[in-house]
Amino acid sequence: MPVMHLRSNHFPLVFALLCVFSSLGFSQVAFAQDNVPAPENTDSSKVQNGHSIQELSSKTSSGRLVIGPGDELEISVYGAPDLSAHTRVGGGGSISMPLLGSVRVAGLTSSEAEGAIENELRQRKLLNDPQVSVFVKEYTSSGISVAGEVTKPGFYSVLGPHRLLDVLEEAGGPTERASNRVVVSHRGQNDSTTYTWSKDPGEMAVTNVDLEPGDTVVVPRAGIVYVLGEVNKPGGYAMNSTGGVSVLQLVAVAGGTTRVASAGKTRLLRKTSTGFQEQQIDLKKLLRGHGKDVAVSDADILYVPSSGVKRALDTSALVAVSASTAIYRAPF
Repeated sequence: MPVMHLRSNHFPLVFALLCVFSSLGFSQVAFAQDNVPAPENTDSSKVQNGHSIQELSSKTSSGRLVIGPGDELEISVYGAPDLSAHTRVGGGGSISMPLLGSVRVAGLTSSEAEGAIENELRQRKLLNDPQVSVFVKEYTSSGISVAGEVTKPGFYSVLGPHRLLDVLEEAGGPTERASNRVVVSHRGQNDSTTYTWSKDPGEMAVTNVDLEPGDTVVVPRAGIVYVLGEVNKPGGYAMNSTGGVSVLQLVAVAGGTTRVASAGKTRLLRKTSTGFQEQQIDLKKLLRGHGKDVAVSDADILYVPSSGVKRALDTSALVAVSASTAIYRAPF
């Protein structure tokens, strides 16, 4: 097998190529450790001189993923494995490292934490030119809270920005009682934004906004009206729209009345602060286009009795039936 021999005048070229590839490899390692860009003019020494965790958090609340109490860190010091550490951030916002002792990292991104540890190593003259890598294996303090009408409400840890649909899917999706609205509150802001879901792909893409660690997502409960008795599809119907819903709309969604319905004796029950109020409705006239349609509200119960039953259900029985009835997604 032939052996390649390098002439002496080739060594400068080979050495230059090796330097280029080495620098590229180091850049890739640094990028993998932290893909969150550090802010300009970061002064890590200020972080080390007595600022509270609240102050640090407020300075880094612009959406960057920051380290907080309870987070799990893997810290590597190149060329000095004895100084490396696998640790969690304490309740006070600091970590403990060999020879360095306590180092505050709460409120910093991983790249800022690298600079803070490197600064400590230089100041204590442990290393002349330290190269530190901080990899956050688990964020427990920075996440998104999901509450309301979702299958699995809770706190979801994130390793970067998420979109609204991704977070809702991770929370198991909306329940049958959920409205078609989602309220998003951003960390550090007093106001919130309400988004309305649409089946239109273009509108859905617009509402699928980016979320950041510290945001809160709430899916409100939809208004639910109940139609019971002699209709083809009795049950509870979620009112997704913000507009009004009427008795005729509700009966239509429930498949209309049955052949044995006593539509002229329909009752509408409405819950008030003093109990249920009952209103008699001549549904038979409304179906024929006579009379004024009646608006229904959240938690109303519309009951269409049967013509073959001498004694209709009383209020307490209707309330008990509505509480156990199936919920449907209404198209209104």
